Amino acid sequence: MAVTEPAPVAPPSVHEGILRRQAQRESSARTYARSLPIVPVRARGMTIEGADGRRYLDCLSGAGTLALGHNHPVVLEAVRKVLDSGAPLHVLDLATPVKDAFTTELFATLPREFADDARIQFCGPAGTDAVEAAFKLVRAASGRSELLAFTGAYHGMTAGALAASGGAQDVRVTRLPFPQNYRCPFGVGGERGADIGARWTEHLLDDPKGGVPAPAAMIVEPVQGEGGVNPAPDGWLRRMRAITRDRSIALIADEVQTGVGRTGTFWAVEHSGVVPDVMVLSKAIGGSLPLAVIVYRSELDLWQPGAHAGTFRGNQLAMAAGAATLAYVRENGLAERAGTLGARMLARLQALSSDHPSIGDVRGRGLMLGLELVDPEAEPQTVTLENGSVPPPNPALATAVQQECLRRGLIVELGGRHNAVVRLLPPLTLTDEQATAVVDRLADALRAAERSPYRRAAAGPAR
Repeated sequence: MAVTEPAPVAPPSVHEGILRRQAQRESSARTYARSLPIVPVRARGMTIEGADGRRYLDCLSGAGTLALGHNHPVVLEAVRKVLDSGAPLHVLDLATPVKDAFTTELFATLPREFADDARIQFCGPAGTDAVEAAFKLVRAASGRSELLAFTGAYHGMTAGALAASGGAQDVRVTRLPFPQNYRCPFGVGGERGADIGARWTEHLLDDPKGGVPAPAAMIVEPVQGEGGVNPAPDGWLRRMRAITRDRSIALIADEVQTGVGRTGTFWAVEHSGVVPDVMVLSKAIGGSLPLAVIVYRSELDLWQPGAHAGTFRGNQLAMAAGAATLAYVRENGLAERAGTLGARMLARLQALSSDHPSIGDVRGRGLMLGLELVDPEAEPQTVTLENGSVPPPNPALATAVQQECLRRGLIVELGGRHNAVVRLLPPLTLTDEQATAVVDRLADALRAAERSPYRRAAAGPAR
């Protein structure tokens, strides 16, 4: 059955006026506001209500920040408790009971062999600052400056984090191939493609004429989010751990978006059993409020006082909300629930592809899912042994699907090399009924978008 557009229950004047003033006053750099022209005024769980009275199922979740959805009772209670206590809200990096409770809860969720000998550094409130801190740490500890990063990566918007991300231009970061089944850079896909990438990495690092100085660290996302929801194969990630360990290279796991149960384990590296040297954590650890940290092996703790500082690294409300969120996810088995429900949604989305040739690939892990949309009528741009002919990505269709989803009361995000991947990041509190509604609305939106006149566009060569 088709899902109709939710009817407004309030005059549109307030809604339209706010959007108009935003367009007049805010920077041209604004992003989400362009593709999602809504004005949220109330939210609970997975549901957002706009100023125009429309209700939406939120499958963006603050780009993965809202592990428990909007305004979860345990988060609100934790924040109110701090506010009512009279405790200071701003303390720089001083010790407080709230901070101690957060750190204790965080360490309780980490892999035991890592947590038993770890240190934590509280950073500025965004994940990109934690990435910068991780780079400073490994460079100080190793005396080296070179970094290893991967194609398709996204680590933040500050200079160092951007330099390690996939869109970097003029940087001192060695770029390594990230394994992909659907668009394998070596044209083979599967385990063979991942093995070739690992062998290339070993060769490059060991070649005295390879042009790569001994690096301080390798940074990797266990699942590339902005890069198109590409999970790292477990065996390949273990290989990266062995390669770095054998060459005294620190391994940094960027768990900013994959952490706190998102992929079906509390931390995504746990799927492979890999224990990194540094973990970069943000987004969901603050329980919807700004918070970012790095946790790392104690032997790396060689930097001097003030080596990485920040005025807002002592966010007491975020620590309280974060501790409550971490405990709730751990005590209620939400990571395991995300794995089970995510696999069910993945199967339903894969079933759609038999009726929709425009679905090139469906992939993901836990409640971090993506559909790559393609133009099946265009000349194939990629041929792999694993998948045969692979059509070019279709960002115009993806944009149309996103807008049709919004009309049906579903908020989704786009990602991937050409913004042709429809991404789903629902909260871990997603119910069975909501999961069904998400897939139903997305399927209906896809059917509508495929009939639209804007469904085809040249995307350029696939990368």
